[in-house]
Amino acid sequence: MAISVETFFLDPAYEGTLQQQIQHQVIEAILAGRYRPGDRLPSSRKLAEHLGLSRITVTLAYTDLVASDYLSARGRSGYYVSDSAPQTPSFDLPRHRHERDVDWSRSIGQRFSNYQGLVRPPDWRDYRYPFIYGQADASLFDHANWRQCALQALGQRDFEAMTSDYYDRDDPQLIEFITRHILPRRGIRARAQEVLLTLGAQNALWLSAQILLTQRRTAAMESPCYAGLREALAQTRCKTLSIPVDDAGLPPDAITPDVDVVYTTPSHHAPTNATMPLERRRDLLERAARDDFMVVEDDYEFEISFVNPPSPALKSLDESGRVVYIGSFSKSLFPGLRLGYLVGAEPFIREARALRALVLRHPPGHIQRTVAYFLSLGHYDAQVNRTRQAFRRRRAVMEEAIRDHGLTIAGRGTFGGSSFWMRAPDGVNTSALFETLKQQQVVIEPGRAFFPEDEENHRYYRLAYSSIRAERIPEGIRRIAEAIRQEVRQ
Repeated sequence: MAISVETFFLDPAYEGTLQQQIQHQVIEAILAGRYRPGDRLPSSRKLAEHLGLSRITVTLAYTDLVASDYLSARGRSGYYVSDSAPQTPSFDLPRHRHERDVDWSRSIGQRFSNYQGLVRPPDWRDYRYPFIYGQADASLFDHANWRQCALQALGQRDFEAMTSDYYDRDDPQLIEFITRHILPRRGIRARAQEVLLTLGAQNALWLSAQILLTQRRTAAMESPCYAGLREALAQTRCKTLSIPVDDAGLPPDAITPDVDVVYTTPSHHAPTNATMPLERRRDLLERAARDDFMVVEDDYEFEISFVNPPSPALKSLDESGRVVYIGSFSKSLFPGLRLGYLVGAEPFIREARALRALVLRHPPGHIQRTVAYFLSLGHYDAQVNRTRQAFRRRRAVMEEAIRDHGLTIAGRGTFGGSSFWMRAPDGVNTSALFETLKQQQVVIEPGRAFFPEDEENHRYYRLAYSSIRAERIPEGIRRIAEAIRQEVRQ
């Protein structure tokens, strides 16, 4: 059968080249069974005329499909669907599913969909003034060198590293760079067997909670704190203690003697940005040794220090092995990378490695090797330096705008970071403010998710400068200030 040229069309929204779009349409039709083995495709000339393309574009698409065995070329006769083209198995499936026959309220043993994390619209990039935390800024990222490292990791020399199942191991090149270059910057010395790669800091927090906590143990966490940590602790069914932070972070004196694990963010407290002083860090470690509890240090954003040099990590002061350290490349590279690491005593890492292997084996080998190249070739340090400079400028612009419009900063980071923790006037609900500002193309982050459920706190909100251009910050802040004044007048 001859396939009609009319079955082909160009989709303006297709993300890819014209050549790829033609290939995609042919492959999709073959796998769906609309094109069958032996069917003849339109000639490259006719299809090019129909689509308004150059003939070479169509010819190249057909040639690639021949190489993939979707098509076969028959001399001067043309291109045909290959007799050995991949096919999707067909099944005689029932037309209707009877999902209502299942009582899901009884069948579901544990519920996770009730988790209420940070409130942000999924299309936040379409807003003109997105004060959104933790997202990548495409204008700052080194696309060219990242692409080159990814291609290098796809090469024949790295084929085994890309395709092999590591089981419970990690890419030795990446682990070596972390132990020899990343950790020493935080004052940490660690051997390879004391480091484990994770799918970001969230995965690292979950692994640590599963290993260190049980229903009979108690975990202390900061208040306010990262919302994902609270949910990770809830899955262990442990007892929890929320400790309010002050301008110096977590106060060690507030930790009760029955605590088994303390979770803290000493470098940049999430979300207030408070930095724990060196003296308080030593007090925390002395208390941990005295009361026999573990400390999990989430050292996020330590790379984004541009106001003052960062303090040494809590782990670097640890002489007894009580600190489990969590690092991540999500903020310094991009969050979609989903790559972090745990550093701890060998017995802890052994258990974390075994648990990770049960759940997800290991992070993808190609991602690990790409990051290893990006770090070892110096692109990572250049990226961090570029980000620091941009954030320094944006922070200065935002501070001036906040001051000019009379907004209140609740937490001021000592070393930099990428956001401000803000407090609204009495009577202003920032969750409602969030909805109002969306109508004005402004996105903020209400602070409610950072506090325990029994603490109704709607006065706080976070403004990040990592995802908004400097020239748009003043107008965005002006709109926030005006919306707050209108809320107060009401």
